[in-house]
Amino acid sequence: MGDMESYKVMLNGPAPWGFRLQGGKDFSMPLSISRLTPGGKAAQAGVGVGDWVLYIDGESTSAMTHIEAQNRIRACGDRLCLTLSRAQNHLGKPQKICQTNLEGKTFYSKKDKPLCKSHAFSHV
Repeated sequence: MGDMESYKVMLNGPAPWGFRLQGGKDFSMPLSISRLTPGGKAAQAGVGVGDWVLYIDGESTSAMTHIEAQNRIRACGDRLCLTLSRAQNHLGKPQKICQTNLEGKTFYSKKDKPLCKSHAFSHV
């Protein structure tokens, strides 16, 4: 693995926090930031697209499913503390997500597995 740099951010609420989350144990992908709202709270705090979410309010995300992470973020109320990592050349870094159209519905795919939009991404 490349050099790992972890850092903490404290975001003052309320939500929205200004980032989109992807991955989770149920997707066999580390939780990571897939998108930032320009000028949003996360962007202003220096969070980067592709950064891995290691802890949410002190709780490790290593065994969290996507929905568990979403729920943990929602439970934070007016202050969200995240520990994230930036790394050069992550092994197993979440790959780019590509959009395809299957029978008129938009899906996001991870490798060759289509994932429904509501489960592949969440906006928090």
